[in-house]
Amino acid sequence: MNERNEAGPHVYSDVDTLVRKLLDRFDGTIRLALPLGLGKANTIANALTRAAFEDSSISLSIFTALTLETPKASKGLARRFLEPARDRLFGRYPNLLYAKALHDGALPPNIEVMEFFVLAGRWLSVEKVQQNHISANYTHALHYIIDRKPNVIAQLLARNGNGEFSLSCNTDISVDLLRARSSGKLDFVFAGEVNSELPFLPGTAKCHVSEIDLLLDDPDTDFELFSAVKRPISLQDQAIGLHVSRLVPDGGTLQIGIGSIGDAVARALQVRHENNELYRSAVSSCPFPTASDPKIEDRLEPFDAGLYAVSEMLVDGLLQLFESGIVKREVDGIAIHAAFFVESRDFYRRLREMRPDRLAKIAMMPVSYTNDLYGDQAEKTAARQQARFINNAMKATPLGAVISDSDENGRLVSGEGGQFNFVAQAFALPDARSIITLNATRHSHGAYRSNIVWEHPYPTVPRHFRDIVVSEYGIANLRGQSDQECVKSMLCITDSRFQPELLDQAKSAEKLDRNWSIPERCRRNDPERLEDWLRTLREGEVLGTFPFGTDFTETEKRLLPALQLLDRWEKSPMRLAALAWEGVRKGSTDPLVAECLGRMRLDRPAGFKNRMLAAALTGAIISTGRR
Repeated sequence: MNERNEAGPHVYSDVDTLVRKLLDRFDGTIRLALPLGLGKANTIANALTRAAFEDSSISLSIFTALTLETPKASKGLARRFLEPARDRLFGRYPNLLYAKALHDGALPPNIEVMEFFVLAGRWLSVEKVQQNHISANYTHALHYIIDRKPNVIAQLLARNGNGEFSLSCNTDISVDLLRARSSGKLDFVFAGEVNSELPFLPGTAKCHVSEIDLLLDDPDTDFELFSAVKRPISLQDQAIGLHVSRLVPDGGTLQIGIGSIGDAVARALQVRHENNELYRSAVSSCPFPTASDPKIEDRLEPFDAGLYAVSEMLVDGLLQLFESGIVKREVDGIAIHAAFFVESRDFYRRLREMRPDRLAKIAMMPVSYTNDLYGDQAEKTAARQQARFINNAMKATPLGAVISDSDENGRLVSGEGGQFNFVAQAFALPDARSIITLNATRHSHGAYRSNIVWEHPYPTVPRHFRDIVVSEYGIANLRGQSDQECVKSMLCITDSRFQPELLDQAKSAEKLDRNWSIPERCRRNDPERLEDWLRTLREGEVLGTFPFGTDFTETEKRLLPALQLLDRWEKSPMRLAALAWEGVRKGSTDPLVAECLGRMRLDRPAGFKNRMLAAALTGAIISTGRR
């Protein structure tokens, strides 16, 4: 099928007819490649899956990544919170049938699903997903797809008023696959599915009609895009954002990832630019001395030349910085080069409504462009000056290894994605740095645990690529340092509850001088000291729990920290009982509590269990309201 149809694709208004065409064309054997995340042609993929369920002679192999799903809460308060707001928060997004079958353990033998990246934590106990995971850097996934010789690629497409088409959210691998087909390296049917909500991105993202073989254009199957709900930015994330913002030079290059820490970094950069006096005051009052490493120059000035962004993911934080006039340094007329996006509905709307001259400053590119230097290395090196590649991790070791994708047993949590690509770039480019961020602790199984651990069997980034690590307690500059200096720096940004054990482990491993002790100034790395530092900024909403907006209502925003507290102490009956007693004593006098209980359908609890649930929730609302 290398001969392209210049007149345009065969257009179908019925997905089953389109699928029958594919099955007949390939004698019932479909090797389907679906884009990562948002760009999947869900209607076509689901119709192929249904056909394979109904006919065991059909062989369906799916290669993809980041299968999006609207979350399900099976019981308790989580279900009471989520169910009434699911469509408003996540959109009426049609979940993929193969994902449900995987969760249910009901995927038939004639359907195989392989992914190289998944939604974090969603598939830990699903055998098929754990067994069929492809461990890959984002840039290597293209070659693994080519090796499997897909015969169908099904992608969501945007269409503008002139009848032109765009790959929009997923140029990442699709552009290179289409190029491989044009060169004769691959032969596949490109099946597009029109979506009216998908923003039309110009430039490299444009897809000529001759590239599209089959097109599903059916208003009845048009669907709301998946909306990635904004999570509240925690105290720890806000501190990390402030630390990181000191490392970004004016005139430099920026990459950040999705999530609350990425938003916190973007917001701190905005405060640095728009309210520099307040920003400098916050930085100077930081009580964690390790946040000011003499080997790292503080960058505190507002942005004049501005930043250029090159990121595999176009996240809202980058778009906010672009709209704020901070991301404005252009490379060949482009301020942002990115490869894919999955964001909130407000993000999609802003892209759809953006003026053409502004939208032209954002170029969606293949991941081989954003994540690698190969190809046009001299030009990329010149463009990516003073680059800061900022990515989040689950854990790190005192010797500088970074863990971002697997647990201690090797079970897949998410995937390698592009993190290592950007770490490698940071070492290949002059004046570039890799900045790994992580919360110093996590709450798991009823207790706080350190995210800085002496060892982990499955690092994502090995220790010889150690560079900068940032926790809420400061900055550890590890590049080019001896093992002993690295361990010292990491212990100084560790939560103080866990410093003694790590200190003993380091000395037992002969990585520290026996006489060395943690400096006095670093022995109060605790949440209380963090709260004291950031209280004024938090109370004034300078940093903001939701600095870039949210689809949560005011009542839901008030409920979130209370629900998090209850979840944290789920396995502690004494703490839950104390919260319930607090609720019984004080709840009836607080009108806000009544509003929250009404939202959770617990304002008139029936039965002992629901009364206790209402009392505990009331206590949690009162307790978190004091913070």
